[in-house]
Amino acid sequence: MSLFPLRASEHLHDVRYEIRGALARRAEQLEREGHDIVKLNIGNPGAFGLRMPSSMRVAIVENLHQADPYSHQKGIFPAREAVVMQQQTRGVMDVTADDVFIGNGVSELIMLAMRALLNPGDEVLVPSPDYPLWTASVVIHGARAVHYPCRPERGYVPDPSDVERLITDRTRAIVVINPNNPTGAVYPRDVLTALAGIAERRHLVVCSDEIYDEMLFDGAEFVPMATLAQRSLCLTFAGLSKVYRACGLRVGWLVFSGEREHARDYLQAIDLLASLRLCSNVPGQFAVQTALGGHQSIFELTQPGGRLHATRSALVSAIRKSRWSSLEPPPMGAMYGFIRVHADRLPGGLPAFDDQAFALDLLERKHVLVAPGSSFNVPYRDHFRVTLLPDADEMADVCGRIETLLDEYALRPDGR
Repeated sequence: MSLFPLRASEHLHDVRYEIRGALARRAEQLEREGHDIVKLNIGNPGAFGLRMPSSMRVAIVENLHQADPYSHQKGIFPAREAVVMQQQTRGVMDVTADDVFIGNGVSELIMLAMRALLNPGDEVLVPSPDYPLWTASVVIHGARAVHYPCRPERGYVPDPSDVERLITDRTRAIVVINPNNPTGAVYPRDVLTALAGIAERRHLVVCSDEIYDEMLFDGAEFVPMATLAQRSLCLTFAGLSKVYRACGLRVGWLVFSGEREHARDYLQAIDLLASLRLCSNVPGQFAVQTALGGHQSIFELTQPGGRLHATRSALVSAIRKSRWSSLEPPPMGAMYGFIRVHADRLPGGLPAFDDQAFALDLLERKHVLVAPGSSFNVPYRDHFRVTLLPDADEMADVCGRIETLLDEYALRPDGR
């Protein structure tokens, strides 16, 4: 008996997440064949030996006896209260533990926030380039992601006037990713202030992705969006995965601040969705209070002499010497470099260069896995993203492999 093809839901038709897509699957095949692959496609600190603070492990172990039952759908009180204290130290004074939801990573909370907000045909302003989960979380609910440009020539910082021109009567929210993934841009205060003003005037929800909030380089200043968006509903997303190098714990939080009285129905919908999934991972929640209240070891990694700072320096130095690529401006935050290949310098020019084909070639021929720039919802195809997680020597080696592949392109008539 033959069966009809089992089709995927139409809700997934325009959903993309190429960071773990075909290239990653091919990398797994190459590993099974015995090849060592340098995986620079995902910001996964633990895979490169960057460990969470030991005090967080102790907090989890010492509280395991309390972790058998479900917690409240919003999370355990000590974790939520620790997030409140962090917000207050940053100048966000209008939040309580009732305004905080703990989730299975920020990813789950983004999906909950969009599911509760959007109807088919609604629009959300999303940066381009973006972290692709944001676009996916919009389109999976039948809404439309409207991408506002963060142009390379502006240092990947958005122009607020560009943003405002894209607003229609269907626009519900604006997404801000700061420090930015994939570019490493850290937005200036005046730009964030202008975006907050637009949200207030146009009655938009502000969704601020701040998962890299304390991962900064060379004196860059992080400005919490909630300190500026006080007359709009502001959703702040952060967690333990990046700054605290604890991706596997799957612990993130969502904080509601600003104007909330008009949003009671929406907030109740978030609570309903949180209840339907019962609660987030309980053991990991016990690490939140220790993480936020203890020594912030991320600064030792990002300051001169620290590992992330050294790797960033190695990347910047190597790309500045490259004949074919550039990294301008250098990343000022997060853990990525968004590298441009100057395809016009290669035989055949721009039409001969394609970021997806290049990434596959780099994987097959040099055993380095990167994320093509077009994975991040940009209209150009001459960028790729790498993580800053290897040590400086390995990063220098990777850059050498990339340059060698581009040299090989230059020797071939078709640029490939």
